This record gives sequence, C-alpha cells and structure tokens, in this order.
Amino acid sequence: MSEDILSNVLRGVRLRGAVFFYLSYGEEWATGAPPAKEVAAIVLPGADHVMEYHVVTRGAAWAAMVGAPPVRLARGDIVMFPRGDAHVLSSAPGLEAQFVDAGWVAAHRQHPRPIPINHLGDQQSMTIAAPARDASTNIVCGFWGCDIRPFNPLIAHLPPMLHLPADQDGMWLIETLQQAVNASCERRPGSEVVLERIGEVMFAQAVRRYIAEAREETGWLAGLQDRHVGRALALLHDKPASPWTVDELGQQIGLSRSALHERFTQLIGQPPMQYLANWRMQLASTLLRNTNDTVAIALDVGYDSEAAFARAFKRLVGSPPAAWRRSRTTKAA
Repeated sequence: MSEDILSNVLRGVRLRGAVFFYLSYGEEWATGAPPAKEVAAIVLPGADHVMEYHVVTRGAAWAAMVGAPPVRLARGDIVMFPRGDAHVLSSAPGLEAQFVDAGWVAAHRQHPRPIPINHLGDQQSMTIAAPARDASTNIVCGFWGCDIRPFNPLIAHLPPMLHLPADQDGMWLIETLQQAVNASCERRPGSEVVLERIGEVMFAQAVRRYIAEAREETGWLAGLQDRHVGRALALLHDKPASPWTVDELGQQIGLSRSALHERFTQLIGQPPMQYLANWRMQLASTLLRNTNDTVAIALDVGYDSEAAFARAFKRLVGSPPAAWRRSRTTKAA
C-alpha cells in the first residue's frame, strides 16, 4: 500500500535525479558539501527543493552533518540529506574539511557528468581528471530535485540525514550505478540519462526502506503504516478527482465519519478533505506547467468549473493559476 502511494507522490512532486560527481580519494581526506540551496540552481535548474546523496562504491568513509556525530559508511552504503543540509565526508572523524565552493561548481557545470574529481594524498584542492585507479575510496555524488510547493507530504517527514547500510537486495543497484558511471566516464552515448534514472530509482528504494523500518508515532509516514489512515490515503491518491466526502471515505475503510476524521487528523496533522484539497493543488500545479487548458485541469483535479478551481487554487496556493504558471515558467527558464 505505502509503495503505491509513494510512487504516486514521487510522480506528483516531479522527482528528478542528477549524478554530478565521481570522487576518487587517497588515504586521508575530508570534503565539505555546502547547503544544497547554494548549488540548487546550478545542478538542477528549476527545482523547488534539492537534496544531495552519496554512494560508496569502493572503500569506506564517514559522513556527518555539521555539528552532528559522524556515521561510518561501508561499500554499498547510501547516505542522503533530504533537507539539503551542509555536511562533511571524510576518511576519519574529526578531520578538517574544505567546503566545495558554489562558484567552482558553477564554473564546471557544463562538464560532462559525472565530473571525475581526484583528491589524492594530502592535496587540499580538487582536480578534474580521469578516475584514479589507485584510489582507496570512490564515492558517487548526486542530487535529487522535487517540488516542495504547493504541497509535498513526504520531504518534511524524512530525517535530516538518512543512512542506509548496504543490503543484499540493494547491491544490484550499486553495481548498476557503478557500471553506468564507468560508461559515462568513457563518454558512451546515453549514459548520463541512465545515471539520472538510476538516481531516481535509488531515491524511491531508499525512502521505501526507510518507511518499512520507521516507527513514527505521528506524521505522514505514520499515516502510511496505519491500517485505516493508510487505506484512506491510498483511496485519495488513487482517485483524487472523485467527489470524496468523509462519510464515503469512512464507509470504504470501515470507520465512522468521526473516527476517521479524528484518526486522520491525529496522524497526518490535517483533516482528510483538507489533505485532499492540498494534494489536488499539487497535481494541478504540475498540469499548469504542461498545458494552458485551465478547464481541463479543473476537471482533472475534481472541480466542476474553471471558476471554482481558480478560487480554490488562489485560496490554498496564494496566487491565481495563471500567475502560478508564469512564475514557474520564469523560474525554469
């Protein structure tokens, strides 16, 4: 159930991936990554929200958010930073890190991806060169972008740093990623697109694992795991344009109107119909980017007229549909 909803949400918030760096390190090293918002416009133009991730494909490393305890990463481990916080990767805890400058990233933005970076020996500067054969550690670094507005129920409920140790089921993905990186470094046609798609699959796999293992008491993830609220979420996401009422939703999942309202609000933080209205606006915002037919959009997200949709959109999003479309088109450009 949660996997189906997760797929729906990831499509609705326009998840995009970009593998950006392939790092080769020597015995002792430390690299700092600035907040993702500082490089967002460079690595994923037009994305509302950008997250960074790293995958260890050889050796081991340590990862830590600034001011937080470090976590050891083994081969095949994934570490991601859903809220885009600054962080440090290093060969050992406590090493002083040199933070990557956003200007340096911008200056090399046209370089074919992933950009191979060598940081060997005691060098304090990064060098763009072919991947080092004698590297002690290799790390693939990439970014994910998605819509955060008008409504993204997932991102705020993920932890600031998410470490996913390698498991048997996920090693195929790491091996595929490494093969795609090798192909890209050799400039084989289509390899960059393959890397993007693998990155997107990796995000879905990582979040799916986290949902399966998380024991949240409240919030969207807790709602997914709840027998009744999870079913209600599945119905709303499956048929967002249907004329849902709390009564009908309760009948479908076997709860009274009041019981569903109370439990949904307790876990999700808003009543079912408010959640549905917000999700409809997210779907509408995506459609607004792709078509000028506001009447069709209104019908697709459950409104019987363009005027009713426009009023709801302005009330919930803060601007009329046409103004939202212009702002998004300008940002993407």
